[in-house]
Amino acid sequence: MASNTALDLKEATNHDELVDQASKHDEKTLVAPSAEPSVTGRQAHVLERYINLASVVNFGVIILASWESFAVTFQFALANGGPASMFYGSILAGFGCCAVGFSLAELASIDPTVGAQYRWSANLAPSGKRFWGLLQGWITTAAWCFACGGPPSILANIISSLAIFNNENYVPERWHISLIMIATMIVPFVFNLWFRKLLDAFEITGGIMHIVLFIVFIVVLIVFGPRSDSDFVFKTLISDVSGWNNPGVSWGLGLLSMTFSVTGFDSVLHMSDEVRKVRTRVPRSIILACTVNSVMLFVFVTVMLFYLGPLTEEVTTAPLPLIYVLYGATKSKAATNCLISLLAVIIFFALFNMFASVSRLVWVFARDNGLPFSPFFAYVHPTLKLPVNALLLLSAVVTCLSLIYIASATAFNALISLQALALHVSYFFPIFFMLLRKLRGPPPPYGPFKLGAVGIPLNIFSLCYLVYVVLWMPFPQILPVTKDNMNYAGPIFGAVILGALGHWFLRARKTFKMPVTRYE
Repeated sequence: MASNTALDLKEATNHDELVDQASKHDEKTLVAPSAEPSVTGRQAHVLERYINLASVVNFGVIILASWESFAVTFQFALANGGPASMFYGSILAGFGCCAVGFSLAELASIDPTVGAQYRWSANLAPSGKRFWGLLQGWITTAAWCFACGGPPSILANIISSLAIFNNENYVPERWHISLIMIATMIVPFVFNLWFRKLLDAFEITGGIMHIVLFIVFIVVLIVFGPRSDSDFVFKTLISDVSGWNNPGVSWGLGLLSMTFSVTGFDSVLHMSDEVRKVRTRVPRSIILACTVNSVMLFVFVTVMLFYLGPLTEEVTTAPLPLIYVLYGATKSKAATNCLISLLAVIIFFALFNMFASVSRLVWVFARDNGLPFSPFFAYVHPTLKLPVNALLLLSAVVTCLSLIYIASATAFNALISLQALALHVSYFFPIFFMLLRKLRGPPPPYGPFKLGAVGIPLNIFSLCYLVYVVLWMPFPQILPVTKDNMNYAGPIFGAVILGALGHWFLRARKTFKMPVTRYE
């Protein structure tokens, strides 16, 4: 990378030390536009900085978990787009992820804050700053709260699929899946209560497993898997299985599985108040999370397509086709069970990190009076030094989603699908407002990480990529559309927007506190 985009470590360290020393003071001196006392003014809600470089880097890399996410969800791309969509889509998604991630890393270097997207939007918007802050806060918080139901549902799918694989007579009921989801949620919730003590061990273990298991999967597939023809990988476009007969539409819908695998790199931003030397370490974590996971995703997709084997009925219709891909390669149930179980462990680590990250986002948004019952959710336990009430909210959300699954799998999937759409929208606005500042001038004072001459082109490419991806997300995956296969992401997202607007006009326009950033 060119010198004008490099991190000036010496200068950055000095800046970070000042930020660390001033963090508690800043909580008392941030300016709010309203005369009413803020949540911060009534109680001291401050987290301590203790997370080191290794932990914050592994945190970002693990929670993205690109190749693991693709491995357990690629069945959706098989019906739309197929191998060609997966291969070329992984390239586009990788470049798009890095462009957006680098743009956010520049913003994180300027103003590292737990609120991230909503505080940047508010402070960079040319007008209506508090309105944009609240709207962005609702979008980001809702996306991540519902996203917390994703890993438990994946873990439930893994466990039930392994049960079917080992016992063909087993037929999972919906309430079985719900109970598994609740059980897998309880463990990371309890572990998060001792987050400070478990952090280093969890992040190091998860980081090692993320890389080692990737190598193991690659070796197993190459050594034991049947090799496919190159035409199958590069030229096979499936457009007649899902009902969409247009190859372009099928390719675009297949791309969503790739983008889902590299979405969520903003999670480490929401830990900013607990990271030492935050203005260099958080940008580094985002950059490494995006680049490392994008490369791993591309390699894994390419290898798996070459050694996928024949598209049997089990591979194309199973809830977790990876089981039958591995079994077809190894011919061993023991090896297949072991590999899938280790994959589930990494997803568990990602859920642990997700609970930590989202609880901080809820906490800081409540601290700015952005939520109903903000004083309750802004509470920090004096002994644990954690936002315990925010953690309880996430547990309640996952529990409710699990119970909804019993009544309707469609409703559950509709709520879960909000994550990808809302997160991509949340990335758009701060990058767009930053681009406007760069074009109109003057931009805010840059931090240690600066994109330099490539900043404006990279920001423009990021926005184009986000718009392109978001346009496909409300499309139904299967035709003809019924109430069971309808894509409800668009309506759910609209409901979140209406909720934010209602909150703004009823109360938040008077009570929402948008503190100015340190550079202001």
